[in-house]
Parts: sequence; structure tokens; C-alpha cells
Amino acid sequence: MSKTFNYPTPRKAEQFDDYHGTTVADPYRWLEDPDSEETQQWVQAQNEITFKFLEQIPLRETLKQRLTKLWDYEKYSIPFKQGNRYFYYKNDGLQNQSVLYTLKSLDGEPRELLDPNKLSEDGTVALSGTAISEDGNLLAYGLSSSGSDWQEWKVRDIETGQDLNDHLQWIKFSGASWTHDNQGFFYSRYDEPNEATKLEDANYFQKLYYHKLGTPQSDDILIYHRPDQKEWGFAGGVSEDGKYLIISVWLGTDPKNLVFYKDLTDSNSQVIELINEFEASYSFIDNDGTLFWFHTDLNAPRGRVIAIDINNPSKENWPEIIPQTDEVLESIGLLNNQFVADFLKDARTQVKIFNLDGSFVREVELPGIGSAGGFGGKRHDTETFYSFTGFTSPATIYRYDMITGKSTVFRKPNVDFNPEEYETKQIFYPSKDGTQVPMFITHKKGIQLDGNNPTYLYAYGGFSISLTPWFSVGQLIWMELGGVLAIANLRGGGEYGEDWHQAGMKHKKQNVFDDFISAAEWLIENKYTQPKKLAIGGGSNGGLLVGACITQRPELFGAALPDVGVMDMLRFHKFTIGWAWCSEYGSPENPEDFNILYSYSPLHNLKPNTTYPATMVTTADHDDRVVPAHSFKFAATLQENHTGENPVLIRIETKAGHGAGKPTAKIIEELADKWAFLARVLEIS
Repeated sequence: MSKTFNYPTPRKAEQFDDYHGTTVADPYRWLEDPDSEETQQWVQAQNEITFKFLEQIPLRETLKQRLTKLWDYEKYSIPFKQGNRYFYYKNDGLQNQSVLYTLKSLDGEPRELLDPNKLSEDGTVALSGTAISEDGNLLAYGLSSSGSDWQEWKVRDIETGQDLNDHLQWIKFSGASWTHDNQGFFYSRYDEPNEATKLEDANYFQKLYYHKLGTPQSDDILIYHRPDQKEWGFAGGVSEDGKYLIISVWLGTDPKNLVFYKDLTDSNSQVIELINEFEASYSFIDNDGTLFWFHTDLNAPRGRVIAIDINNPSKENWPEIIPQTDEVLESIGLLNNQFVADFLKDARTQVKIFNLDGSFVREVELPGIGSAGGFGGKRHDTETFYSFTGFTSPATIYRYDMITGKSTVFRKPNVDFNPEEYETKQIFYPSKDGTQVPMFITHKKGIQLDGNNPTYLYAYGGFSISLTPWFSVGQLIWMELGGVLAIANLRGGGEYGEDWHQAGMKHKKQNVFDDFISAAEWLIENKYTQPKKLAIGGGSNGGLLVGACITQRPELFGAALPDVGVMDMLRFHKFTIGWAWCSEYGSPENPEDFNILYSYSPLHNLKPNTTYPATMVTTADHDDRVVPAHSFKFAATLQENHTGENPVLIRIETKAGHGAGKPTAKIIEELADKWAFLARVLEIS
């Protein structure tokens, strides 16, 4: 144990488990109970040490002030239309939560519809979902408290701003979708959990319901459930013509899904299984009567568009409308009776327009290299909106004319910095097995490649999630300090389609860690930095990435910031929705999977008398996605095994969850603490 810090010495319990003949000790199992007095005393003791260290860093307050100043700019969401109204979210700058506004025309006077900041004193109640009725007169909205995945839904009259009596509970991993008579909506929920353990207990047996306005939740109509399939989840959405309920059936986090449907024009109709094998992903785009269009990766790992006539649904009758290309088809919608397709080329956005027969019309001219999102709307709309952002370009909202193909600026933020002082480039580096992996590198112009630049290497590498360029005030502050920002697009992500994802999951997970380690080595070899100036960071699955890499190559890094990470790969499946990640990681219950998981599980690969990089683990006491036990047990074990003077600390946020809906004030405090920690341990003046 380090001599510099007097870490708590938590009780070590005699807890041993037998995994397929291998005995594994778990002495800090008791830290899995976040509400026990013993755990809470440990949390308090850890936070005292961490905040005492942070408070002694002179730069911390300066960073917080600069973050606050830069953060204080108006942020707009992409506007959307329903009925005869437009809607958008806006944050004045430092509001903890964005406010939902409505207006009759885009140049009209906006009216506040829902301000989540008024729902709690500290901004910890967040708006987690919205659905607006077909006529644009009613808003169904979901709220979550302290960052929990649990939501409760209410209904508001948009004209009067008053809430109706409807109140729905025990909703998780669900939106809402209105029937076109504006009388009610479909949603998915779980059975009522045990109040005392609802933040840890596993979630099974989701059910799809219809809620009729003005009735109690107990009267809601059960549309579909599967008592024989406890892991299946259901997402119900009403087609744009209002005639069909499309049910996407999900199993864990695997992209593969089933598709069922119900004819809403016939009150006696049954749920029909259109696609009943988990063999590919199918995303419903729209329909022309009984002809349904789907975005799928069936026999096309980078995605394509097919059509299915539900009157003649056998596979040999599925015509291909838009074939697979070299780029990854990320998403697709219908506007102006044309397909608008969002592609990824080397983790950068391309948007192309096609006719309904699949013939190419044009590529949308984007403002530069970066990420575009939006292009929402109804099938016959001739205008739409999109946002465009890059590492040094705050998100600007554009209006796009589908007929002329012209983009015009709708909202441009005013941030107190000069983007011309920074540059971004994309490089490709070889991983351990020779695979070429892309990485974005952004920094102030004119830096010296002398190996002395503080560098922050960030990645995710899992669940088919792509890291495309995005603007963040936090990243900008790091670069203002003279730091280099490196974002690596590891295998496990979705940057090159499903093959790229599968090359970094289950038994191939080590590829992800090799890709990250190789990125670090490339940055060192190319004189951007050196080990003692190199920090790595990642959250959730990216926290697992950081934990695995500091246990495999502790000498390669100067600092590590694992955030809300999955650190215990032998027990992740026992809490909340953790079981759903077995499709990504494999299951500890399976002997072959166990051997792989045990070989890299961060908690189980910390070694006694080892010098680890300066580390600040971050988690939250209310995280019910990746429960805090992962970070608690990892930090306790890290402190027990670590030697040397590098601080190995844990910062535990209270009244916060996995990150969604986190108040602005908490985000700024946490970022100031992270950069202050790195400034101290990497010796940034």
C-alpha cells in the first residue's frame, strides 16, 4: 500500500466462490450493498481523502471558473414538428436541465412547455423521454430522479400547460407511442420492484401495454408479453399512417432483434410474428400500405434497405432497395417521399438521398468533417433540420430544403473561444495483429512533437457504439491547458459495421484492449507524449477498457480516469440490466466464457506490490445501470495492492446515476476535478 496516502483499510470477508472448478476470492462483496452503514462509512472516508487531495490543487478553482464561463452559451436542440406546432429544447447556458419549448411557427414567440429545473431544487430530476400526440395537443413525458433508469410518466395538455391525472410507474428502457386517435399510447414496463433494492435487482419480464387517457394504470391493456422469455424486451411504435403497431423485440444489448406487428384498424387483431429469429438487426423505416421498409444488417454487416410485403412475407420475396456500400449505414428515414440515409465513412458522417426505388439522388453537402444528426420529420415534409458538430465546432443547427438541397444556418452557438487556434487530424495506426485503427487527434496549432505534451486518450470499444467527432467544453479546456486530445475508434464499436463490432466482443474482447494499448504506443512513438504524460479515460464499457489496460500495462500510462466502469466481470450479470450484456461479453456461467472474462476482469487482475498509474475512479451512488459496487470493489482492491506514491483515489458522486440527466452544475464540478487531478499528476503548470 502507498505510504503517501492513508487509505481506509476495509474489512476483508472470507468470501470464496467456485467458478467451474476455479476458486475466486471476493473479500469486498459487502460493498455491493450501497445502503449498508459499513458501505456508507467507506464511501464517506474515500470521498474525504479524494476531496482533500483535490482541494489542494491551485488550478482546480481556475478550471471550474473557466468551465463555467465557456459552458455559459445558449444550446438548442433540433426543432421538430407535430400537428401544427414546433417543439425544441433550449438551455440558456448554465441551467441544470434543458427546457422544452413550443411555438406555432419557427419565427413565432416560443412558450415554455416543461421546465425540469422546477421539479427539484438541485436539478437531479430529469426529463427522460417525451411523446407528442398526433394532433400536437398532448405531451406524454417521462421523469427520472438522481440519474436512475427508472422512469414515471405523466401527460400534459400543451395548450393549457396543465398536467392531466394520468400517472404511470415502473417504466424502464421504454418510450411512448400515441395512437392516431390521440386517446392513448403504448409503452413498456416491468412489474413493481422491491422498493428497498430497486437500484440493484435484476430486471426481467418486460411487458408491452396500452394506456388509455383518463384511466388508472391498473386498467392498462396488456398488448404483449412472454412469460416463457424473461429476457425479452418490447419497443412498440405506431407507424406513420397510424395503421400498425410495430413491435421490436430486443434481447440484451445484442443488435439482433425480432419484429412483430398488430393491425390497429381491427380491434380483434392478434400480434403477428413477422421476423421470429434473432439472426440480424431490423429497424422499421416506414410503410406503403402492407409494404414495410426495413434497415437491416442481414447478410450485410454495414447495413442495407429491404422491403417486406406482410401479405407475402417469406424471405425469398424480400427485394433489396438500397444495397450495402463500403460505408456503414447508420440510420435512415423518409422525407419528401425519399430516403434520407446517414452513413459513416471512417467515423465521419455522410448523408445521401435516394428515391423510393433505391436510385441515388444526391449527397447532402455538409459544412465539413464531423458528425451530423437529425433529418427527422414526416414522409411528405419538404424541410428538415440537422445539427453539425466537430471537436472544435459547437453544434450548429441547419435547416435543409429537400427540394433545392440547400442548407441554411438556423441556430449558431456563440462560444468564447477561437476554433481557428486548433486543428484536428485523423490518422490510422496498426494494432497488435496489424489491423488498421482510426484515431482523431486534436490540439492547439503549433505544438512541438517532443514527447512532452500532456495527452488524454479516450475510447469506448463496445456495443456497436461509434465515436464520431463531437464538441465538448470539457475537451476544449483540456486543449487550452496545452493538452492533446486523442479519440481512438476501437474494434467493438460500430464504425465499420457489425464485423467491426464482433471483432471486439466476447472471446475477441482482448482485441479492444490491444487496439487501445497500440494507440498509446503510437502516440509515444510519434513523439506526441511519453508514458508519464499520458492519461487514459473512458466511461461504462470504456471504464472497463481503462481498468483492463492499467492492469495489463501499468507502466504505459501516467494517469487513468475510469468512469462508472464494469470492473467485476464475474458478477456484472447479477445486477439490474447487467444480464443483458452477456450477449456482448459472454456469461460467467459458461465455462469457456468464464476463462476469457477472468483473464481480463479488472477487479481480478490487480496484482500485489505493483505500481499503478495515478488513478481517480469515478462513480455515483445511484447508478442503476453499472452499479457502484464495480467501482467500489475495484478501488478498494487497487488501494490494497498499489505501491508507490501515485494517488489511487475514488470520487463518489451522490444523488447521481450513470450520467443521463446529470445536472450541469455536477458535470462542471466533476470535469474540474478530473482535469485538476490530471494537471497535478501529469505536472501541467
